[in-house]
Amino acid sequence: MRRHSLIFRLGGGDRSRMEWVEPSSMRTQVDLVDSNGKLTHGIGDTLAGLGKLGITPSVIGVDLLLISSAVYAADKRINRATEAQDSWTREIDLHIPVAQPEIWARVASALQEMLQFLTGDRWRLFFRLSPKKYRSLAAEAVSPPAMITSCCLFSGGLDSFIGAIDLFHQGESPLLVSHGWVASDSKHQQLCLDAITANFTSVSIRHLRSRVGFPEHLVRDSEAERTERSRSFLFFSLAALAVSGMPSPTRIYIPENALISLNIPLDPLRLGAFSTRTTHPFYLARFNEMLTSVGILSRLDNPYRHMTKGEMVSNCKDKALLERSHTLTMSCSSASKARWKGLPPSHCGHCVPCIIRRAALAKMSIPDATVYVTDIHARTLNSMKAEGSDIRSFQFAIHRLRSDPNRARVLIHQSGPLADYQTDIEEFAQVYLRGLQEVERLLTGVSTSPNV
Repeated sequence: MRRHSLIFRLGGGDRSRMEWVEPSSMRTQVDLVDSNGKLTHGIGDTLAGLGKLGITPSVIGVDLLLISSAVYAADKRINRATEAQDSWTREIDLHIPVAQPEIWARVASALQEMLQFLTGDRWRLFFRLSPKKYRSLAAEAVSPPAMITSCCLFSGGLDSFIGAIDLFHQGESPLLVSHGWVASDSKHQQLCLDAITANFTSVSIRHLRSRVGFPEHLVRDSEAERTERSRSFLFFSLAALAVSGMPSPTRIYIPENALISLNIPLDPLRLGAFSTRTTHPFYLARFNEMLTSVGILSRLDNPYRHMTKGEMVSNCKDKALLERSHTLTMSCSSASKARWKGLPPSHCGHCVPCIIRRAALAKMSIPDATVYVTDIHARTLNSMKAEGSDIRSFQFAIHRLRSDPNRARVLIHQSGPLADYQTDIEEFAQVYLRGLQEVERLLTGVSTSPNV
């Protein structure tokens, strides 16, 4: 196992000497400014996109963009298998130039703990004063500020599509915020945006698309990492960046169904890579605390935290739009793997998000028109392979709760603390039960075996 130190630089004048906490760590320098003095890696383009919307983010908001970009770079470019002793837990130091290091130093410990919960790694963050010419990085607004009443994450997935539809039907004027480093993500975000634009012709649709990302061989002697646990930190930070430039506190909506948000381990072996916490209530609470501490008064809110995905589908405020456009959304956790069968990025049909999606759309009064690579009802699936392992885990979880439904009140705490939501505990337990019941209906007649 090697500790990695990533030193982020803002231009040729940013050559501050570092005090190395661990001198033997593997060091990588990352320039955030090109030879023309322009911000690279999608950071400058993101700020320019806000300027075109008439939004000038605060200095603290821009600092948060730099910090979250640095975290995302390390997370995606340091390989867990080769760089962590247990093939999972990496040790990462980040040295980041910011305009207000004294503010970020005060929340560094809380940030490190939040990131450890989110990604499973051990982080240390070190902040220093950025060069004078780079302390004001926000692009100048090129138009009057838009009338925006809220901010909504817009990933190209089914949940975020429903979230946007519901907000427009409620009379909101949300800023839709997307991150699309992967081409397939950008494609589905655009398809969903086009569908919403065509449907809501009487309102102006405002969309910020960010392509913050870093080249594969950024870190010497390390392959790229397949997981991207920190992406939600970048995603939330992009929204916080935007609202930091709005005249009054603006709510940030995180549309996510409860079964994925709580993400309770389906069986005793589903740890590490299987225990994502990207929208877990504990993580959202810590992110909100961080925003308050640094002076960004807006808050993250998941209005669907007590709903299953099927309930989100059933309660969507424009079912006709959802019916004709749900195939434009992408839920699969490994859509690119379809290329192994000579297919374009597609829903695999057997991963956890695909199964929950299929179960949710089964509640609609029309057939699910999504194309899935795997027909889970056609034959017995091998539970020792990807095609059947997640389904077998669901079957285990369903059987466990069918024999003792009261265990749900205990199991909901397994993926993370819920102390911030004491009044929601019973709601969380019940929505977990309802979510597994949706999946159980989908899996009726589906057979798995380790001996196929």
